[in-house]
Amino acid sequence: MEKPYTVWSQETLRRQGPPPTYSGDHLKEIAFPLGGIGTGCVSLSGTGSLRDWEIFNRPNKGSIMPYTFASLWAKQGGQEPSTRVLQGPPLPPYSGQGVAGFQGFGHGHQRLSGSGLPPMRSVTFDGAFPFAKVSLADPKLPVDVSLEAYSPFIPRNPDDSGLPIAVFSYRVRNTSSSAVDVSLAFNLFNPIGYSGDGPIQGPHLGQNVTAYVDDGTIRGLAMSSEKVGEGDPAYGTMALMTSWTDTFHQLAWLRGGWFDALHDFWDNFSREGRLPPRDLGPSEEGASDVGTLGLLATVEPGGEVTLPIFLAWHFPTFVKYWASAEPCDECGPGQAQWRNYYASQWKDATDVAHYYAANENRLYSETKAFADALLGSTLPDHVLDALSSQASILHSPTVLRLEDGTFYGFEGCHGHAGCCEGSCTHVWNYAQTVAFLFPSLERSLRNADYTHNQRPDGHMAFRLQLPLGSPMWEFHAAADGQLGGVLKVYRDWLISGDDEWLRHLWPKVTKALEYAWEQWDPNRDGVITGIQHNTYDIEFVGPNTMIGSFYLGALRAATLLAEHLGDKDRAALYHQVYERGKAATEELFNGEYYIQRCPDDVDVKYQYGEGCLSDQLIGQWFAHMVGLGHLLDSDQVRSAVKAVFEYNWRTDFWEHPNPQRIYALNDEQGLLLCSWPHGNRPRFPFVYSDEVWCGIEYQVASHLIYEGFVDEGLAIVKGVRSRHDGRRRNPWNEFECGSHYARSLASWSVLLALSGVQVDMPRRTIRFAPKLETDPFRSFWSTGSGWGTFQQSQAGCAELAVIHGSLTLATLGLGTLSGSQAHASISGETLPCRCKPAKEGCNVVFSPEIVVGQGQTLRVALTP
Repeated sequence: MEKPYTVWSQETLRRQGPPPTYSGDHLKEIAFPLGGIGTGCVSLSGTGSLRDWEIFNRPNKGSIMPYTFASLWAKQGGQEPSTRVLQGPPLPPYSGQGVAGFQGFGHGHQRLSGSGLPPMRSVTFDGAFPFAKVSLADPKLPVDVSLEAYSPFIPRNPDDSGLPIAVFSYRVRNTSSSAVDVSLAFNLFNPIGYSGDGPIQGPHLGQNVTAYVDDGTIRGLAMSSEKVGEGDPAYGTMALMTSWTDTFHQLAWLRGGWFDALHDFWDNFSREGRLPPRDLGPSEEGASDVGTLGLLATVEPGGEVTLPIFLAWHFPTFVKYWASAEPCDECGPGQAQWRNYYASQWKDATDVAHYYAANENRLYSETKAFADALLGSTLPDHVLDALSSQASILHSPTVLRLEDGTFYGFEGCHGHAGCCEGSCTHVWNYAQTVAFLFPSLERSLRNADYTHNQRPDGHMAFRLQLPLGSPMWEFHAAADGQLGGVLKVYRDWLISGDDEWLRHLWPKVTKALEYAWEQWDPNRDGVITGIQHNTYDIEFVGPNTMIGSFYLGALRAATLLAEHLGDKDRAALYHQVYERGKAATEELFNGEYYIQRCPDDVDVKYQYGEGCLSDQLIGQWFAHMVGLGHLLDSDQVRSAVKAVFEYNWRTDFWEHPNPQRIYALNDEQGLLLCSWPHGNRPRFPFVYSDEVWCGIEYQVASHLIYEGFVDEGLAIVKGVRSRHDGRRRNPWNEFECGSHYARSLASWSVLLALSGVQVDMPRRTIRFAPKLETDPFRSFWSTGSGWGTFQQSQAGCAELAVIHGSLTLATLGLGTLSGSQAHASISGETLPCRCKPAKEGCNVVFSPEIVVGQGQTLRVALTP
């Protein structure tokens, strides 16, 4: 392809390596989310402070918990001790940051995070979700410190991945020639009574209680309130715990005026390395207390200790704060309420901390096994960065788990509220991470959608209303969301192999698909027309391949599902409509790419007409992921996706006029939603057309890779991640209409494309066809029953390791290897198998089927 996709060489685009290390100005935007799936989160900043306390059942950007920070006291022999806040130096601006509940600009840098106290002099940040590492050093200290922070994240285990906890491990290493006494003090403000919006301090507080607990396994501070009871939405508990045995604690800082409390803390801790016991009882009305948990140790020369801190929370009541709900039996009039799923598992925050401590080795090792398996892939470094960083969306307040465990998502997060409710079907079309890492959660989305979002005529609302069972969203059906839902059912069935689940949904799936014949394709000619509401928040009219490719993909998937279920009449009908639609849709090809055919007799704004739309083949992208092959002529498809890159990719934005929202600018690289390379741009094209959306970039990148344009796809991914470099934007927050935007979960499709993995659990088959020529090639894989790594070499050897769960196999497809004979074994035991030629590569067929268990590796060698 003759296109300057480079500001980078091919070597750079394919480079393997560790995740980036951030320092200096590249720490400014970092906020790494810590929490569980559906629990909210608190974020670790680039300097090591805590920010964005979003644990109170709603987003809360910019929030700082008063005086919640860690400090280190170190004393070497008879020398004077040194004390530091365990954070790097505060970053500009210093004029004031307008923190909620604190003075804004003109009052200097906020002090709530301890930023006015002596910091560590140097700091670097390494993040490879779900782990973050902050490295801290100071020339006046005889020790250096590194912090590892994480929350459990274990594919196929959504409950343990839904712990409302952040785990901090401070490793203190003695760099001197003599023993050093150290004391780590971790402070936590008691916020119980806070609603999650506005200043954390205020009249909503009062009668806050902090108690010390020690059960012989863990010990620390348990925070509650006597002012708010279980019926109050602000009710909850927090726990600051450790498994370290040599500790001290102070239940309440000095209750004084002005700056007395912080003076008292710092002076006492700096002098003694500990704090005197203090328990003042419930806090005064309108106020609360800061408590401190301290950990003591002696570190020998050249030695190190790791000091653990568990920060847990438990706020059981979720309020539908964004709208008043219809009265219901459970909630009564006004704003609806329900319990978080995690509240059904643990009774309070101390219970959460107990559970973590009792299972710490397993939770940590399984989370680490996932991180090692993913980051051990031989994919380019920026691809692995995209995969791991965007999985962090699942630890953000973008997602919830309802009381029965149902997974639910906003589109993203505004500063203090979820953005665009309802697990929006057209946005979540792009998201692939949940389906492959937590397939049971993804299936719960399908269950909720087909149970609560479908009318008798098949029309589906595209925003699920809460609480479940509320009246449906009254609006157009979203054509892309509704038709994409059929493809999602097909994908989820392939991942799970669950025929019973499929049979249960099948009548509603057919009704959803056949609604197209009432609304968009009354002639059943396979071409979508009429009002097509879509993910651009407008309605397309007239034939186009964005909606049309979803339709063809849905027809193709439904044909195969009908055949599998013995629904022969429907299978034949769907196939006929597909064939007619394929031929007619190919007529939209203009020689380079597919266009929209706008009706001559309809004067409608916000169309794209002869433009080159980046999403023009989104249904084809989805079809590749689920093994449906080309829905349209393969040469046309390759030409069209090539044109998307050629016309819509920008190596800079200096000359790009954009009156819309600005997500890429100046010297950055990105992919426009649409361009009009041959003119005829509508006076008012569809809204957002001049923007750059990360989720669409990942969709196009992976589609390019599927079609053989590997470097072009890698360039797009590189462009996305270069824009999120810690200085310009937060690497763990790709935003669109709000932070932590769900569309960026399309990043997982890049792994699927590069590894060429095809999962077909109903037929006990998994296939790999890598697009990179690395030798060996290694990648992560996952299904509904297990996950692990796959590796192959050019010499004709392949290994499939199961790290978690198991995998039942009848066929292992090797799409880029060939041979006439196969030799397979597990743990040295030879397995009966044969090598069967395939259209590409070969298939290793096992008879009888085999089971690769957890911790086992299937080894296959092909010979001529």
